[in-house]
Amino acid sequence: MKIFAICSSPRKQGNTEILLKEALKGAKQEGAETEFYSIIGKDIKPCDGCRSCDKTGACYIKDDVTILLKKMLDADGIIFGTPIYSYSITPWIRAIMDRTVSLKPRWGSLNNKVAGVVVTAGSLGLGDGLKDLYFWIITRQMLPANFVAGYGLNKGDVKELEKCMKAAKDMGRQMALLAAMKFKYPAEIDSAKHGYRTWVK
Repeated sequence: MKIFAICSSPRKQGNTEILLKEALKGAKQEGAETEFYSIIGKDIKPCDGCRSCDKTGACYIKDDVTILLKKMLDADGIIFGTPIYSYSITPWIRAIMDRTVSLKPRWGSLNNKVAGVVVTAGSLGLGDGLKDLYFWIITRQMLPANFVAGYGLNKGDVKELEKCMKAAKDMGRQMALLAAMKFKYPAEIDSAKHGYRTWVK
């Protein structure tokens, strides 16, 4: 069982990283293998909407996202971490989310994986970040675990939030325990055909 954390903050040892690593400690406490991934120093390009992956089954863009997507597929649980910039998630986590469209099957590759969320902010935007990430998570038929949202402007501020740090560790434990349950969405209801659409007459 593996829990994989993606940190989309360009700030080394920042608050998002601190909380993600605390969550991984909790997952490890429950017997999970863990891995931390930072976007720092990585080449992460956005999806350009070419749709060539519809025909080829893979994204033509050659960058670090290719390796990252494989790590996501190999994990039983994924924690998505982002600071809030201009009241929204970072462009790196958005690019990663968008690039999963190249995975095959498009709507089933991440199904049944446990997903958790860590967001940090100096001020407003925590709720918007959570909304964006959790909506994406449920449309991939991933199993939503808890979230941790913490305020911190300067590096290390979240370490002073005792309850926040505990919540992060507990979320990691929860993710490992949920992954061990081997939850599965009902196969007879295919989200690609039936769910998560806006219906019009």
